[in-house]
Amino acid sequence: MKVFPQSWPLEGRTVMIVGDGVLAARKAALFEGAPATLRRVTAGRPSAEDLAAAAFVIVAVEDAAEAEACAALAKAAGRPVNVVDRPDLSDFHVPAIVDRGEIVISIASGGVAPTLARDVRAAIEAAVPASIAALGELARRIRDTVRARWPEVGPRRAAWERILRGRAGARAQAGDLDGAVETALVDLAAPAPAGLVHIVGAGPGDPELLTLKALRVLQDADLIVYDRLVDPRILGMARRDADRLYVGKARANHAVPQEEIGALLIEAARAGKRVVRLKGGDPFVFGRGGEELDALRAAGVDAFVVPGITAALGCAAAVGAPLTHRDHAQAVTFVTGHAREDARGADGDAEPDLDWRALASPNHTVVIYMGAARADALAARLIAAGRAPGTPALIVENGTRPDQTVTGTTLAELGAAVSRARPTGPALLIVGEVVGATVQALIAQAWRQAA
Repeated sequence: MKVFPQSWPLEGRTVMIVGDGVLAARKAALFEGAPATLRRVTAGRPSAEDLAAAAFVIVAVEDAAEAEACAALAKAAGRPVNVVDRPDLSDFHVPAIVDRGEIVISIASGGVAPTLARDVRAAIEAAVPASIAALGELARRIRDTVRARWPEVGPRRAAWERILRGRAGARAQAGDLDGAVETALVDLAAPAPAGLVHIVGAGPGDPELLTLKALRVLQDADLIVYDRLVDPRILGMARRDADRLYVGKARANHAVPQEEIGALLIEAARAGKRVVRLKGGDPFVFGRGGEELDALRAAGVDAFVVPGITAALGCAAAVGAPLTHRDHAQAVTFVTGHAREDARGADGDAEPDLDWRALASPNHTVVIYMGAARADALAARLIAAGRAPGTPALIVENGTRPDQTVTGTTLAELGAAVSRARPTGPALLIVGEVVGATVQALIAQAWRQAA
């Protein structure tokens, strides 16, 4: 973070603007309707008396020497100063502003890219409805009541969310502020709702592939229970004061047994917490989301599922490899590369129970999750079932992430290619005629780099 945004209370303050041109007029327009006294110095320099009354000073004069002199006077008086288009002389920068009454959003670029900041402001203007100002006014009217009833931060935050996202918030946004206040007071007197669990798909890694709903519930969560495959950048999108609990699993290394995960989700929800169970990819595609949903429902806990982009779709898109094609693939199957824990041998290894003959059909894409450790054996089974040894194959490691790697090979060479690549991150295997063009492009690229 190169600049620190801060808000400056204006009520009862004096703001000074020095200058008498277009720039000064634009800055003055920012404070129209604000509960501050606007002091304009349109000729000459500000006096010591003027400066003593000002909370801060904005200098908007064309002459460079005059701007420097006015800035020096403000600094000598101990007043923060902004000099328009002169970040080197400024103590603070005037951000691009989205004004929604009690809610004010600022976009700062450190004074180096004001046009970009304005573009971001335009995007926020379109995304944040004007009616949110009514929610801010509702919050202002009942703030003291809420603070008195809930002195602790956690319960108070939950109360605010009940108000602003419930009946009272809806009435405020519809224009009935008085009715919204009455509704809020009634709702606050009712018992607090029980906790709940959202089982959320975090996608294959790239934070921009997170759904809007997933982002919303993530930012509402009191507790985030997350897996090994969740990208740290996605965790960074959560509310800062949310608790985080790692329960990740790796091959033959489970940080927390599945039964314990279900138990802690139930316990947290019964304690009134809003829990997000965050999983890589989609929770219902080899993510055990179904097992956890069953456990929560059996315990009488409210549970909801937010889908995510599963690894097969995300990784295929990231490397430009279609999974179906009118000419090359009329079917696609997602399979797991390992068996259940209770079906494994003493060495922790076992072959998944799959319909190999069906998977060996031509023009049929097979996407193998968690199969890198057994790539050689899986390829051998597909070939034995009738799949052509020369069928193109891809190994995608850390798909959609900055450290993504992709290796093109054939089914016969898949095990050897995995051994050479030695993936340490999550790896997906894609087998099928449809990825042939992607494999050929990778081979051509390797030849060009070698040359």
